[in-house]
Amino acid sequence: MNNDKFFTAKTVALLGILTALVIVLQLFASAIPMFGITLNFSLIPIALAGILLGWIGGAIVGFSCGLVVFITMAVLGQEPSTAFLFQSSPVILTIMCIGKTTIAGIVSGLIYKVLSKRSSVFAVGVSSIIIPIINTGIYMLGIVLMKNHVAEFMSLDSSSAGLVFSVVFGLIWLNFVLEMAINTIFTPIIYRVIKVLNKSRGEQ
Repeated sequence: MNNDKFFTAKTVALLGILTALVIVLQLFASAIPMFGITLNFSLIPIALAGILLGWIGGAIVGFSCGLVVFITMAVLGQEPSTAFLFQSSPVILTIMCIGKTTIAGIVSGLIYKVLSKRSSVFAVGVSSIIIPIINTGIYMLGIVLMKNHVAEFMSLDSSSAGLVFSVVFGLIWLNFVLEMAINTIFTPIIYRVIKVLNKSRGEQ
């Protein structure tokens, strides 16, 4: 999809809606507590953007989500753990926050484009699943890269640092399971609703 075909009035309108939605969800519904962990709905618009608008749309909405996360959680300090990581390793944290959802959106769009040639239902499912996998995978990689910086910043010895990061990885894993469930369930449903509405208006 070239830029001329991508930036049509319909595409820009849908892109604006999904970008606004991901910002709202990230600000107000990205950290709903549940039994000590959180529910995150902000990955759904990224998956929808990749599916409906291709990798460019996925990249734009993913970048918007990552930028909001970086500004609110790291710079403004709304999430103490992220703000702490930003203080101990600002470069890695910045790249991680913005990069993980941007890359997830790109990959989701590319996967849907390839798989939809055989089955749109299967393509939507895989594109939905890949978002939390990439998002969490890059986040965990960032944590590993920041481990020494954080240990030095907190003046931890190797054994204490290992224990702290074991707990952190456990919490990340629990959040990943929830993100996977939310994205896998809700993205295909919302996609189907959009397709039905489009069909009812006589659109292809």
